[in-house]
Amino acid sequence: MRHLDQVFTSNLAARHRLGRVFHIICMLSTWFGVVVLTVLLAGVLWQGAGWLNWNFLFSFDSRHPEQAGILAGLWGSLWLILITVLISVPIGVGAALYLEEYAPNNFLTRLIQVNLSNLAGVPSIVYGILGLTVFVRMFGLFQGQSKIIEIPLSVVTIRIPLPLGNSVLSAALTLSLLILPMVIVAAQEALRAVPSSIRTASYALGATRWQTLRHQVLPASLPGILTGVILSISRAIGETAPLVMIGALTYIALTPGDITSPMDVVHNPQSIVDAPFDRFTSLPIQIFNWVSLPEREYQHVAAAGIIVLLVVLLVLNATAIIIRNRFQKRNRW
Repeated sequence: MRHLDQVFTSNLAARHRLGRVFHIICMLSTWFGVVVLTVLLAGVLWQGAGWLNWNFLFSFDSRHPEQAGILAGLWGSLWLILITVLISVPIGVGAALYLEEYAPNNFLTRLIQVNLSNLAGVPSIVYGILGLTVFVRMFGLFQGQSKIIEIPLSVVTIRIPLPLGNSVLSAALTLSLLILPMVIVAAQEALRAVPSSIRTASYALGATRWQTLRHQVLPASLPGILTGVILSISRAIGETAPLVMIGALTYIALTPGDITSPMDVVHNPQSIVDAPFDRFTSLPIQIFNWVSLPEREYQHVAAAGIIVLLVVLLVLNATAIIIRNRFQKRNRW
């Protein structure tokens, strides 16, 4: 009996030692990531803080480092993310709702699920090649002769060039394809996390499937869906390879629609419908261009651009997190 107690005690001590070792490994891994991130951020801030001023934010790019600005890239990225979200979120959430709530459990549905999981890991350059073929050139159907479709409205006229060319819309459609698998998978997981008792109770009270989804399931799953959207936007805003493939400009002295303030839209409403079809640049493209230039001063300009990109990303994510938390507080289960 005493021998069994000694064996049990030694095994228990060994398990405690193993647990402490695992705890230390996890702690070191966490702090290693934090230290590396801190060093990188400190290096970027040290290089770019002195070059970050109002002139840098409100000026276009220049061949002289001290005069270079990021206005075109800033507005290009904002337009790009806005259109990408407007395209990908409704389609992604709608596809997740269909696959999770309506689609039958058959071979085709399982095949779609497997492909969605695989598409989430496809390199972004592949999507860039796809966007170049489908959206920029439209499979060469127009054989170099572009056409313009005009849709007159009461105040403005929408002019859609075919093929879309190197426009903001082409880039937004390409990035939408890039993040759609992530949005769909995250939305599906959020819908699965809603307890089935909520659906059952809603049906028992006489609600239809659409009423149950609209008033019970979607509000309860919205925090999880927004989490997936936040992660997707974070990936899309920093992508460079797809934009390089579709022909985003590295140097441009115009913003999409020539809009630099809300007053420009008031004075010229046509600019807001022309902006998605304009040529553009973005923050990652400008930073990539500055880093590749031989002058040492452009390294500081690129660091200042990285700071602006991080601030934009943090503001967008913080806004989405605040919205998510507000919806999360409404859940009572």
